[in-house]
Amino acid sequence: MPFTAPRMNPVESRAWLALVATSQLLPTALDAQLQADSGISHFDYMILGSLNLAPERTMRMKELASAMNAAPPRLSKAVQRLEQRGYVERVPDSEDGRATNAVLTQAGRRAMILATPGHIETVRRGVLDRLSPEQLVALADALEPILAGLDPEQHFCD
Repeated sequence: MPFTAPRMNPVESRAWLALVATSQLLPTALDAQLQADSGISHFDYMILGSLNLAPERTMRMKELASAMNAAPPRLSKAVQRLEQRGYVERVPDSEDGRATNAVLTQAGRRAMILATPGHIETVRRGVLDRLSPEQLVALADALEPILAGLDPEQHFCD
């Protein structure tokens, strides 16, 4: 019996290829804008944003890695870069001396706030303004169940 490879129908293929291409091109566009305007990567911006929303602008490195969906070494290198710029401090956790906390500094908060208008403009120009209000609702409706399956602990939904 000959092997038959599974296939997608034309609608499935169109949707899948559009999703994959967007997921590859969008981070590059966001990185380029943030690097040009603020000298930080999109990953750095997301770290600063996560810390900004955390209680006392502080998170354990392990929790931050989980929230960023990043391997601890990748997060550690990024936090080290941010620390060298004065945007983040690493301090021992007061409750568990074995753990390290990342703390957003005033300079880091300022950098994130200054980077936000250009970032939002890039998101609007590249994504939001290209869709009608109905398409935006449809996009959210389509992606939320996929996100729920990929992120059952809802790290990206908070």
